[in-house]
Amino acid sequence: MTDPNAIQPSALDQLPDRDPEETAEWQASLDAVAKAAGPHRAAYLMRRTLERAEAGGIALPKLLETDYVNTIPTAAEPSVPGDEAMERRITAWNRWNAAAMVTRGSKHGVGGHIATFASAAWLYETGFNHFFKGKEADGSGDQLYIQGHASPGIYARAFLDGRLTEAHLDNFRQEAGGNGLPSYPHPRRLPWLWEFPTVSMGLGPLSAIYQARFNRYLTARGIKDVSNSHVWAFLGDGEMDEPESTAALALASREGLDNLTFVINCNLQRLDGPVRANFKIVQELEAQFRGAGWNVVKSLWGSAWDELFQLDTTGALVRRLREVPDAQVQTYQTRDAAYIRQDFFGADPALAEMAKLLSDDKILECFHLSRGGHEARKVYAAYKAAVEFKGAPTVILAQTVKGFTLGEGFASKNANHQMKKLTVDEFKAMRDLLELPIKDSDFVDGVVPYGHPGADSAEVRYLQERRAALGGPAPARRVHPVAPLPAPAEKAFASFDKGSGSQNVATTMAFVRLVKDLVRDKESGKRWVPIVPDEARTFGMESLFPSLGIYSPKGQTYEPVDRDQLMYYKEAKNGQILNEGITEAGSMADFIAASTAYSTHGETMIPFYIFYSMFGWQRTADQMWQLGDQLGRGFLVGATAGRTTLTGEGLQHADGHSPVIAATNPAALTYDPAFAYEVAAIVKDGLRRMYGEAAPGEDPNVFYYLTVYNEPIPQPAKPAADGVDEGIVKGLYRFNTAESAGLSPVANAPRIQLLGSGTAIHWTLQAQKLLAEEWGVAADVWSATSWTELRRDALDADAALLRGEERVPYVRQALHGAEGPVLAVSDYMRQVPDQIAQWVEQDYSSLGADGFGLSDTREAARRHFGVDAESIVVAALAQLARRGEVKATAVKEAREKYGL
Repeated sequence: MTDPNAIQPSALDQLPDRDPEETAEWQASLDAVAKAAGPHRAAYLMRRTLERAEAGGIALPKLLETDYVNTIPTAAEPSVPGDEAMERRITAWNRWNAAAMVTRGSKHGVGGHIATFASAAWLYETGFNHFFKGKEADGSGDQLYIQGHASPGIYARAFLDGRLTEAHLDNFRQEAGGNGLPSYPHPRRLPWLWEFPTVSMGLGPLSAIYQARFNRYLTARGIKDVSNSHVWAFLGDGEMDEPESTAALALASREGLDNLTFVINCNLQRLDGPVRANFKIVQELEAQFRGAGWNVVKSLWGSAWDELFQLDTTGALVRRLREVPDAQVQTYQTRDAAYIRQDFFGADPALAEMAKLLSDDKILECFHLSRGGHEARKVYAAYKAAVEFKGAPTVILAQTVKGFTLGEGFASKNANHQMKKLTVDEFKAMRDLLELPIKDSDFVDGVVPYGHPGADSAEVRYLQERRAALGGPAPARRVHPVAPLPAPAEKAFASFDKGSGSQNVATTMAFVRLVKDLVRDKESGKRWVPIVPDEARTFGMESLFPSLGIYSPKGQTYEPVDRDQLMYYKEAKNGQILNEGITEAGSMADFIAASTAYSTHGETMIPFYIFYSMFGWQRTADQMWQLGDQLGRGFLVGATAGRTTLTGEGLQHADGHSPVIAATNPAALTYDPAFAYEVAAIVKDGLRRMYGEAAPGEDPNVFYYLTVYNEPIPQPAKPAADGVDEGIVKGLYRFNTAESAGLSPVANAPRIQLLGSGTAIHWTLQAQKLLAEEWGVAADVWSATSWTELRRDALDADAALLRGEERVPYVRQALHGAEGPVLAVSDYMRQVPDQIAQWVEQDYSSLGADGFGLSDTREAARRHFGVDAESIVVAALAQLARRGEVKATAVKEAREKYGL
């Protein structure tokens, strides 16, 4: 067995030693220092030597961890500009009102979080007073990703500066009346304040990285110079366990996003206990970020610790801080000086001697109060270092106490995330600690009062002056008055109306061809943002590479292997395509940034994100919900869609349920077009609604989800009948009748209405022919472009009826009077077409592909799921037989005939 303590081989063992004698001298010197001055001194010298080597440009592996101390020495801390005493008073008011708001709301049982903002107050206040640029600043101001559970503190600040009233605060988490405040940052609920929804943990850090990257993209492409914008993401140390939190760290460092700063509030607690009970989360995060190439700034200890570090001549204090696990640090926060003397200082003779020089008050000040994240000077130094660092993103690891200033009942208690209120006595103790001029008589009937120094007070004037100097209020969301984009030339859409003749064209290819024409538009072409997660060739998009270019901040530093080909791989600093590699989550974060550029930067962008259908909603539905919350606009395109269109791919590639997930998102307009002209009509309508002139009552803050297929089929011409375009957009229109299809059914033939969506309409058309030619049944075929939009329209009609208004759902209007029963068919689970069943006046049944997918040919898969043309015929005959319109024996005969 290998000895784990033995010296392991390294890369150095593979290199010849040109001077073994010199090497031995260096090693002997290190041994001598360790023997004479101790291992801590030897380690200190090694670290200093490595730092000098790195500063001198000598290539060495980076150190992934530093000691458990502040990165910026006290002597190097810059002074904080402005009035620190004034900022302390402002912060005190905000702490008070945040706690009061949640406590007052607790009587209604609506919940809320107090402890998070209590720990992070100075992290926000320092930024608001000195760093965060508002919307009137150069460029677009800064983008702030606020930690969701800290929202009461942000509301408290908006109350202090006059943007919110007491009535607003009293309606925290009570929105139904129309004057409430949402629980967390929700732009859709409070669109003038919040820009970015962040409380679905992990999505904030991921989105912040791609927002910073998209800012660079906008500047590089000449859309808008936003190089002065800085992205700040405020995160919890427990939140960093979410895989999305760290999924794109390498991207940020690889592209040198020094316009990005993560501020991680390291209060060492997650929702129910310590983040790393037996370990140290700060050290773990430092190693992770340093390994990914980030600049790391640790702000762990407050100024009260300076004296202790000066006394640490042996390194025993630093050594002990490194070895004490986080859960024990949390325990120190709640115990008396005697316990700390014994447990912390008593572990080392040198520390025991140091403790003799410290009073109990000094010990308690250090271990209970003094953290780097609770002092404006420490936080300011960290922020200044972050914004001045060039070449890489920065993460600030700020140590705090969860529940700080809320009293002994809150600070560092495992349950404080679930604690929603303070008692009157606890508020009075907090008032005294914060030195606020609130009288006992202000507590009327035991209700804690809000505090405000007055609209013309020195505090409010100072706050507003600081914000004015930084470019206006923050956070703030603005929708700039941008002129609607002119509609692209009609010929880009009309070219699909005549069909493809005998040429086989998949709807995926039709969509790509449409976009290729639209990006050439002189007015809006440059605003398209094609996004693809390393499947561009799968979707036939390689033709866009040489014409649009793939965005890369370095351009193309190599000669592509396919340079001599027409559709060669072209990267460019001003490239238009975002080709993200194998990351659907990263691609969605790109899409969100692009789809909200109209508000973030006042620039309308038209993103389309095309993805392997199965790996869209299934993997990133949480981000689609975030997209809806953030009021994003654009086109999501699920390519290679459907349960049976992927030959041989199998269970984890066969998508039969994405439209079900999409139907749950109120902002998603879900379409399953069958034909190329339908794709064109839907995209045309989407451009009008989202970027042009929305009709009265239409919400432009939606996004379109289209499923497209990789099955090449001749594309028919658009029917000449009236109302086809309206039907495509609303979700249903009659494609043909048995008569218009030339099937000439006999007089008084039984009739059935066949509804098909997406690729299923082709089997439906085959079934129409079989029914007429082999069974004497007349079938009319309808294209159901959107089961979900039909359902939503019907739900709206139901709601109108409850209000006393008469409105007939569109699906009922369209099918009204259609003869015979209705049979609906899709390449998805039956739940998709069954969305409309209750509003169809005819007898209704459906076919779909329920269950797991499988590997086989398209024909075999469709027979397996019972959705091929022959299965449709049998189902149609069975439906007619139940009505007595065909003989019951016909069903058995059909099953035997087709081998079902």
